[in-house]
Amino acid sequence: MKEICYTIKMNQENDLYKALLSLDRLAINSIYRAAGETCSPVEIMEKLFTPALERIGEDWFLGKVSLSQVYMSSRICEEIVNRDLPADMPRPVAAHPDMAITVLNDHHALGKKIVHAILTATGFNVLDYGQGTGVEELVARIREDRIRILLISTLMLRSALQVSNLKARLKEEELQVTIIVGGAPFLFDRELWKEVGADMMISQASEVVPALKNIIRKMN
Repeated sequence: MKEICYTIKMNQENDLYKALLSLDRLAINSIYRAAGETCSPVEIMEKLFTPALERIGEDWFLGKVSLSQVYMSSRICEEIVNRDLPADMPRPVAAHPDMAITVLNDHHALGKKIVHAILTATGFNVLDYGQGTGVEELVARIREDRIRILLISTLMLRSALQVSNLKARLKEEELQVTIIVGGAPFLFDRELWKEVGADMMISQASEVVPALKNIIRKMN
């Protein structure tokens, strides 16, 4: 299955990239349906849609596409995520530290939605802090909710760099929080997560469950 999905991604990612930039919903849905013949919705988002959006984000950074194209292409993909990714909450996993997920100083929530859907579907109880959250807001909510693990998604480099400010504020407030980051900036620069003071970086959504289980095991 994974090899088939990889082949589909290689064959169709460029078409999806073009369809997203032109906001061609018919073409986007056609590509999605074709991929769905052999892949699950999560696999399609992870192996096809996310790479296309990361490419668009990189092109924005290089000045090749507009911010509105980044925003609208992300929103179209989010609509599909909301429609098709599993939303039913199964029996919760064993007790775990309080955790939350957010998009830091950014409004492109596709990555967060995929990860949150996977965690929910596998029984984790994760507070969704939404997108566009700032450092001070996060610190206040982390204190109030007694969060021990925070997952942060970013698409833009300037947002990724804010993790270092968040880390500094959490240290000032003496809040012990494990920070897991993901998103395009951390894929472009594989050492960036260390530079901003995060505790871990995940490259793709499928890594998050085993990563969390490992962290929780060490905390107990």
